[in-house]
Amino acid sequence: MNKIGIGVIGCGTVGSGLIRNLPKANALIGERLGVQLEIKSIAVRNSAKNRDPLPITPVEDWKKVISDPAVQIVVELVGGTQDAFLIAEATLKAKKPLVTANKALLAERGQELFPLAQKSATPIYFEASVAGGIPVLKGLREGLVANQLLGLHGIINGTSNYILSRMAEAGSDFATALQQAKDLGYAEADDKLDVDGIDAAHKAAILCLLAYGFLPKFSEIPVEGIRKIESQDVGFARQLGYVIKLLAMIRPVGSDQIEVRVAPTLLPARHPMASVHGAFNAVGLIGNLSGPVQFTGRGAGPDATSSALLADLAEAAKNVSDRSPGPLLQNAARKARLISPSDSVGRFYVRIEVEDRPGVLAQVAGIFGAEKIGISSVLQPEGHGAGSVPLIFLLESALLSSLHRAVASIAKLPNTRAPATILRVEDLT
Repeated sequence: MNKIGIGVIGCGTVGSGLIRNLPKANALIGERLGVQLEIKSIAVRNSAKNRDPLPITPVEDWKKVISDPAVQIVVELVGGTQDAFLIAEATLKAKKPLVTANKALLAERGQELFPLAQKSATPIYFEASVAGGIPVLKGLREGLVANQLLGLHGIINGTSNYILSRMAEAGSDFATALQQAKDLGYAEADDKLDVDGIDAAHKAAILCLLAYGFLPKFSEIPVEGIRKIESQDVGFARQLGYVIKLLAMIRPVGSDQIEVRVAPTLLPARHPMASVHGAFNAVGLIGNLSGPVQFTGRGAGPDATSSALLADLAEAAKNVSDRSPGPLLQNAARKARLISPSDSVGRFYVRIEVEDRPGVLAQVAGIFGAEKIGISSVLQPEGHGAGSVPLIFLLESALLSSLHRAVASIAKLPNTRAPATILRVEDLT
């Protein structure tokens, strides 16, 4: 049995889960691949901190892990983009394979990191960076390698999905559902990364890289979170036959353009992705040969994440043992560009608060018509009081810039009471 030494940098929740689950996994890895993983070095920020027992005495200087000749593979689990980049850079320069779960690092600094990996001919393994224990990246890289991908979509943030599920199932408002997520440990005290869509956008950038060989500039990805979602929108969506999910969309537009976005989106209630509840994740895609494919499972947590980390470690160890170069992203510098958000075409849900007066609906519909935007459905509920009523429109496919012009014109009507709420609609196939 060939034994491969690994070094672990960072021993928080994810690192502890990896170390805890390694012994049982090692038996299976040895049986299936003929290699064994041995932890040779561990680095932590504070070695005096109380933590679960570690198999070896940790050090505080991560450089010692990388320089240790017994360490053949380095696992980076510190998070963030500053120290993590320095660790990744040093690992690749030392020509040691890098395993990471750090989606922010890859999404925000991958344009620096992946060329370095190619230059040093050293692979980066990052299955755990997207959708936890769901093997979606390996599915893209291996199982669907013969397919031209016509598009991807995903629920790839468990916290937001839990919040929206509670709003749909229990009738909770956003603030109540968010607090429940925090009480259960799904949401951090600082909920910005999850609730404002940033975490999902990190993962969407990585999916774009694997699917289309193009890593978009992270600051150019349109991102909307779920803070603006109100319980009435959840109810109106249900009446129209939809559910609301925070959805990442990645799809080619023409020969050299890609659309990548994250936004709360209405999905048909009958679609399989609409039934992904709680903190679960799902990624769907359409291959020209495979047709629709959906991966579903736990998207976070130490056990689910360590499952993906151990799969990467097993692959890296096998490649080291066989002296194989491992997977290098040769097409990571594909010349493509993101479409301008204003050029995005799609269907939309629009809710407008107006005075309850005759003729207002006709005025609003006329403005949509002037922008050549068709209307699929209209809801005009009664009994909202205070002389106002919500008008809910489900629109046909339209250019986003045309919708914005229409909504700006509607806002100027004397009977309009509040800014419009606009949500995406995806029928999916």
